[in-house]
Order: sequence, then structure tokens, then C-alpha cells
Amino acid sequence: MVGVITQPDRPAHRGQRLTPPPVKQRALEAGLPVLQPPRLRDAGWPERLREFGADVAVVIAFGQILPRAVLDVPTRGSINVHASLLPRYRGAAPIAWAIMRGETETGITTIQMDEGMDTGAMLLRVPTPIGPDETAGDLSRRLAALGADVLIDTLVRLDTLTPIPQLHEDATLAPRLKKTDGDLDWQRPARDLVNVVRGCHPWPGALTANAAGKLSVWRAAAVTAGRRESPGTLVDHGGELAISTGDGGFLPLEVQLENKRRMSWPDYLRGTRLTAGARFS
Repeated sequence: MVGVITQPDRPAHRGQRLTPPPVKQRALEAGLPVLQPPRLRDAGWPERLREFGADVAVVIAFGQILPRAVLDVPTRGSINVHASLLPRYRGAAPIAWAIMRGETETGITTIQMDEGMDTGAMLLRVPTPIGPDETAGDLSRRLAALGADVLIDTLVRLDTLTPIPQLHEDATLAPRLKKTDGDLDWQRPARDLVNVVRGCHPWPGALTANAAGKLSVWRAAAVTAGRRESPGTLVDHGGELAISTGDGGFLPLEVQLENKRRMSWPDYLRGTRLTAGARFS
């Protein structure tokens, strides 16, 4: 490796101290030169990158669409590691959206980069199942390890791999998550809402509210609802209180009131004294 390009230091933590990105910290520990361009599209950056004399660039979660002038700087082009089975889930949040849309399989794809968003020809494509209870955080950690292995395999085999163009008509998008993507709409089926909880863990979190205040739901299960109630209503489910949805019951397992610690659903119900018939927005 001849150099590392990463984002600029940014304010972070409670005191908003200027904090370097983790990639920069690891690179400096390894004695590698680091560049932190605000925008690689700005004039002069292709020339600065060319000074490295790199054979190939590896791009992972860089957060900018790179122009052709930058992509073509390495003599053998630029390779991206993407956390989905392309062309599905192009974009900034492929792991979260795959879970929220109920996928049972995802994977890692390495591509030859072009100017588009995750549109380049595929080099290696390695699938992995998504566990039924796996959260976006859990899956991110697994795919980080798998992605490192697939990247190394790609670089070792770069001379023999045949790039395969993506079928753009099969593409789906995975845009950057917004806080509102975690809002729980009780008109939807319970299974879909459980997927929202999993996909929005750890950020932005799944959110609802009632008379006791805003409530984040961190773990939940779909159950067979008893008698039909208006979506968003607490109903009895075999001695437990679940929330009625557009189809089935939603049973929170771990929740968190605003500015409070996480707690079990039974502890929350005891503290708020909610009973069957209470409504969630």
C-alpha cells in the first residue's frame, strides 16, 4: 500500500471536538501517508493522487461519487467493495434496506468502478444468508469481515477475473437512511415492522409514541394477533400485551423511553401501567 485517502476530520462527541476518522488513525499507526480532500472533484486532486504511482485503488464507503479523472489515476483502475449482491441495493445503506425489505440473502460484490453509483462491472459476487433475527449492526460486522476476504481474493485474481456488466434493469436502490425511516406505521403487517426494527438497529432506531412519551423499539417479534383491534392498539396475546398491526401482532422485546436506559417490554409496561386498549401513534 502506498497511501490512504479518507474524509476530513470532523466535529464529534459531546464536546464537538475535531476528530479524525478511524481510517486515518489506523493509517498513521501503520506509517502510511494520508490525504483528506474535502471533495475529490475539486481541481488538482487527480494530479496529487497520480504522485502516488498506484497500480490500483480500493474504495470502500468513501461517501463521494468519484469522477472519471480520479478513477483512472491508478494504472489498473479503481475497485469498490459493496455490501450487497449487485445490481440490487445500490446506494449508501444496502445492509439496512435489505433487512427492512425482508431479504433472506445478501452478500459482497467487488466491481470495477465507473462514474455511476455502484454501476460498474462485477468482478466477484459472494452471497451470504441473512439470519431471521439479525440486525443491521450484526450484519454489518459479518459483511465487513467477508468483504475483506473477497477484496483480497479479487486483488489476487485480478489478472484472470472477467468483469461482468450489471443488468441495470434489475437494479434496486438503497438510499441513505433518514430518521423517519424508523417510524413504525401500525397499518403495515407485523412482520414488516419487525424488519424495520432490525434494519434500523443501531441507527436511526425504530420509533413510536403513546401517552407515556416517545418509545424506541430495539428488538421485537411478530405474533399471531387475537381478536381484531384497530392498528396501534395494545391487545392481549396469551397473557402478554402486543400491539395490533395491519396484519398480526407486534410484540416488543427491548424498548427505550426517551432519555432513559433500555429495558424489557414487561418492565416498560409495569413502569407506565399501560393496559390492553392503550394506543400507540
